[in-house]
Amino acid sequence: MDKNVRKLRSKDINPCIEESDGSQKCLDANNYDKSMCSAYFLRYKNCRKYWHNLMVNRRRDGVKPDMPTAEERQEILAAIGGKPY
Repeated sequence: MDKNVRKLRSKDINPCIEESDGSQKCLDANNYDKSMCSAYFLRYKNCRKYWHNLMVNRRRDGVKPDMPTAEERQEILAAIGGKPY
């Protein structure tokens, strides 16, 4: 795996691996008929939007690192009662 692929598959860097994998599996199962996977795409889009907004707010507030680690994200999701997307 090259460096960029490893980076995208890192749970500390990419908070939406689960949603990405789900949409890819849906495409594989439905012979790449995108209309069958719109719910998965929407879930992935909402995931990216949620974590991007959180990252922007952390950057604005001077919190480092900008993107919470995988452990911190689990704590954040537990505090709000699950995934908001």
